Amino acid sequence: MTVPPGLKLLLPGMGVKRWFFLALAGIALVALGSLFLVGEGGMRELYALLLRRLPFLWRPVVGAAVLGGGLLATVVGMAGAVRAILHAVTPHRGGSLAEAIYQGRVLRAAPRVAAIGGGTGLSTLLRGMKAYTANLTAVVTVMDTGGSSGRLRTELDVLPPGDIRNCLLALAADEERMSRFLQHRFTSGEGLEGHSLGNVLLAGMAQAVGGFDRAIEEASYFLSVRGKVVPATLERTDLVAELADGREIVGEAEITAARAPIRRLRLAQPVSAYAAAVEAIRCADLIVLGPGSLYTSVISNLLVDGIADAVDEAPAEKFIVMNLMTEPGETDGFSASDHLRALAEHVNLRRFHAVVVNTELPPPEILARYRAEGSEPVRDDLRGVKAMGLRVVRAPLLDLVEMEGKLTVKHDSGRLARLLARESRVLRRSWTRWFSG
Repeated sequence: MTVPPGLKLLLPGMGVKRWFFLALAGIALVALGSLFLVGEGGMRELYALLLRRLPFLWRPVVGAAVLGGGLLATVVGMAGAVRAILHAVTPHRGGSLAEAIYQGRVLRAAPRVAAIGGGTGLSTLLRGMKAYTANLTAVVTVMDTGGSSGRLRTELDVLPPGDIRNCLLALAADEERMSRFLQHRFTSGEGLEGHSLGNVLLAGMAQAVGGFDRAIEEASYFLSVRGKVVPATLERTDLVAELADGREIVGEAEITAARAPIRRLRLAQPVSAYAAAVEAIRCADLIVLGPGSLYTSVISNLLVDGIADAVDEAPAEKFIVMNLMTEPGETDGFSASDHLRALAEHVNLRRFHAVVVNTELPPPEILARYRAEGSEPVRDDLRGVKAMGLRVVRAPLLDLVEMEGKLTVKHDSGRLARLLARESRVLRRSWTRWFSG
């Protein structure tokens, strides 16, 4: 449920109304104290001086105007003073006073959410969910071997920063402005051409501060990130896919490029989960798995030692967000139930509560382009309101986003977040509590 900015100051628990009424009480006490000081005679003299020439009928009007003006000046002055102080101590944060207090009080008291995935799917989810909680942790896969991330991984011996960068930007206080810079790709320069500025920055910071996790923390600070972004592991490894034709392919980008059905996925060498990722999952009130590439973004996290166990053991409410489209080379021809069966090989679906399925088709011209590229909408073959032990939540969630010069099918981040806030028991209870006071 979205709260209009003008009403955020009035939400129960914001701690604003009590100070406002205290200020009014203070004004009344000042007036009463003045009366005691000047005495009854002094008040009569002042009254006569001010109102001697004022017609009797105008006196209530003038009195009301003076009183209203005083109250208005008090409120505006208080808000202006607090906002000036707020701007002085946090100049990097824009927005209104109501927005700042809303974020500081309501969102920080909201349920803890752990979102697991990677790619643009996870960042889309985060972009919407940050409006409902500041206790949001993204657990991100770090096994990319393609593009700018893959090059930096090889050349600088760092974890691939691309998915981390996207998640940091999605949670940034001023995503639009920072994206213009950190998503910029160098168009020239030996060794720089094709690299994302954000990727280079994270890789450089990892060297400067002595660790990839510390680089993420520093980047989170100067981006004013609402929530946390943590890698699933701090150890390097590769994905290994056993394909249906018997071949074994090593590397995330190479697996996708093979364009063959995946029979089984494993890691080239076992790696341990990052402790902060495990802690976020175990302490979460709500866990969201997906959206994102089924094998290379979602299941790749579950292969890290400790992640799947933490998901299974966590007492949290758990949701799966189904992908919108199949992916060439990963999930050709997969239906919704095929996705769930693949996930069931790595996590206990009986511990999950619901799966979110999109009901909307892309426009015909966009759909035709996707089909020409070997991609289809994920077919909803989950019968009824329950399937495979999960409650099925259906809603139109499709959005078209321009990426790399063409319209791309993505989840609508706002609608997806609103649906989760409505359908999740813990989120719904939290918001009901705030609005009921």
